[in-house]
Amino acid sequence: MLKVVVLSVIILLICCFMLCIKMVIKKDGRFPNTHVEGSSALKKKGIKCVRAQDFEAGLRMNLFERIEKNV
Repeated sequence: MLKVVVLSVIILLICCFMLCIKMVIKKDGRFPNTHVEGSSALKKKGIKCVRAQDFEAGLRMNLFERIEKNV
């Protein structure tokens, strides 16, 4: 039982190190930006994240539409 736990911890540590290897080796290493706004292909198509789209839609609504939406 103890052997399995120790082996599992060692495997987890190796995996964590391999995930961070880019950050450890490079001087200014970072994890890649996988957010919608970080993709140049989606920017070209005009696709934004849901929060940004909701915010822009809220700016286009007039006061009467905002009141109807909240009721």
